[in-house]
Amino acid sequence: MLNRIEIVTALHNSTQRNYLARMADEKVEAMKVAREYEIEYWDGDRRYGYGGYTFREGYWRPVAERLVERFELQSDAAILDVGCGKAFLLYELQLILPDARIVGVDRSQHGLNSRHHSARGEFIQLRVEEGLPFKEGEFDLVISLATLHNLRLPELFFSLQEITRVGRKKYCMVESYRNELELFNLQCWALTAESFFHVDEWEWILASAGYDGDYEFIFFE
Repeated sequence: MLNRIEIVTALHNSTQRNYLARMADEKVEAMKVAREYEIEYWDGDRRYGYGGYTFREGYWRPVAERLVERFELQSDAAILDVGCGKAFLLYELQLILPDARIVGVDRSQHGLNSRHHSARGEFIQLRVEEGLPFKEGEFDLVISLATLHNLRLPELFFSLQEITRVGRKKYCMVESYRNELELFNLQCWALTAESFFHVDEWEWILASAGYDGDYEFIFFE
């Protein structure tokens, strides 16, 4: 059953963004660099992405705690993160659930190579839109944060179906908008997004793809 929840919104809203400055800063060229998803995107200049994405003690901890509580995860749960990046959230989940099976997949080799030095688990470079190499229902929870909106519609449908296939419980977070201002801000800010959908469109897509898990929208107010 589809359920809209809030797990990441507070963390997202804590960051200040200058939308017009990004749009005016040769954004098309910055988008080309960002969409390589390698060192410039993660740890280069802010105009290309994160501007240096480093581990911050406890930053992802509240999100990890909410996930454990929401999905009633046991210490030995099997957890997959689709688009895990540097896997900092998975590391926090590992600290809470020391016996869990931790698996992260991402297209970025630099992201995977830059994970916390104490992170354990399976980390695989792949694109979710090409399929997930796991069995049906293999994971207690599959999560995907700020990844699916980077796909075009056919890839998006297939990726949602793959997440649904391999997870018993699911949670996906994507960028969306509710009004013209939020759409404008999103289009100014996003470097890698391919799908710009209103909340109603996203909910239609989720249902049409057969996705049956929890979901969250983040907005650029």
